[in-house]
Amino acid sequence: MSIKVYLNEDEIPREWYNIAADLPSPMQPPLGPDGKPVTPEMLMPVFPMNLIEQEVSQERWIKIPEEILQILYRWRPSPLHRAKYLEDYLGTPAKIYYKNESVSPSGSHKTNTSVAQAWYNKQFGIKKITTETGAGQWGSALAFACSLMGIECKVFMVRISFDQKPFRKIMMRVWGANCVSSPSNETNAGREILAKFPDTPGSLGIAISEAVEQAVTDPTGKTRYSLGSVLNHVLLHQTIIGLEAKKQLAKIGEKKVDVVIACAGGGSNFAGLAFPFVQDKINGAKIEIIPVEPSSCPTMTKGPYVYDHGDTARMTPLLPMHSLGHDFVPPPIHAGGLRYHGMAPLVSQTINEGLVTPRAIHQNECYEAAVIFAKTEGIICAPETSHAIAAVIQEAKKAKEEGKEKVILFNMSGHGLMDLKGYENYFDGKLQDYELPEEEIRKSLRAIEGLPLPKILKTGKW
Repeated sequence: MSIKVYLNEDEIPREWYNIAADLPSPMQPPLGPDGKPVTPEMLMPVFPMNLIEQEVSQERWIKIPEEILQILYRWRPSPLHRAKYLEDYLGTPAKIYYKNESVSPSGSHKTNTSVAQAWYNKQFGIKKITTETGAGQWGSALAFACSLMGIECKVFMVRISFDQKPFRKIMMRVWGANCVSSPSNETNAGREILAKFPDTPGSLGIAISEAVEQAVTDPTGKTRYSLGSVLNHVLLHQTIIGLEAKKQLAKIGEKKVDVVIACAGGGSNFAGLAFPFVQDKINGAKIEIIPVEPSSCPTMTKGPYVYDHGDTARMTPLLPMHSLGHDFVPPPIHAGGLRYHGMAPLVSQTINEGLVTPRAIHQNECYEAAVIFAKTEGIICAPETSHAIAAVIQEAKKAKEEGKEKVILFNMSGHGLMDLKGYENYFDGKLQDYELPEEEIRKSLRAIEGLPLPKILKTGKW
């Protein structure tokens, strides 16, 4: 039995997988304020054209440039672990495997796309990148990537995480980035929010508005915006995770995976692991694929499938996605990376095609699972990742009850060594579970009244 499965560097995937080529129904386009499809040229003030080309591509496989691979070799291929000690603790007949993305320089999966995005921006002649960050994983990852490329990095960090997670701010400073609390007084969007809600904990939607505003108003034209999740090209870069996992499972003779699990806030780490297996499911494989979110921010499980803006100030195009409304400000749970009102259009479409089955779990159950994982496997996981582990434990117990041998694969998307305050609050009994009331959802969704509606696919509901 192999506890850790490695690939040699010459076995690293040389192409990213683009699920848009294989979806049963074609992707619905992003829309402008007039309700008409957004053209690639309209996105040029925000993103470099080489990334826009990936965003709209229908090619199944996209080559990874050799220069990007040379950077990825710092931590990739990442190991695949057999969670044998967790299996023994649970007494389950299931075999549990996890892809360990905590080994990256920034401690999470985010570095897979930050390196790619910074490289493509560099090729396009960009001198500065602005972005947002929730818990700080993405801000740290982009700060690292920009430091390698010699690009200036400006990060708007959601206020509640800015206050809760000071060490990630320091990580960004080490790599040369400028991190400010959002909403801030540096943008019109930030000033307007502060005037209305001076005590707001902030949200990713607000931080995105600030970052986009600073990018598009730069008079030099040498600044672009970078997003750590949600968009097609971001999810594309993350598929190296699932592609490596497939090779590693094949290496030890595991021919079939029964359950694939990852947490989902904007959708990137989930898509990165799951999309190569969704491809198998499209082609007839029997796999249960589960994205997991907080019960307090139930974008996939309670948010309707709509056209909505990705940011609060409505500076971004309308995207077809599950959403709680762009004005939604989630409760200040410690899983800051999962506090987002929308879900990636590609992930949303797989939900509506019936290819994946989302699940929501309360944060106390997630922290309980994280502590079990730390005591058995030895890794203190990020609060976001704890949602995946909680679902893994649910599935492992289910396999025990059914007496079935299953293969469960999940993404250990990041470590929690910068998130220990959340663990302290859990041990001290200070964490509260919060079920988002239906009335609050209806109130938040008023912001999207009158916006276009996407075609409803197999299971989508308005």
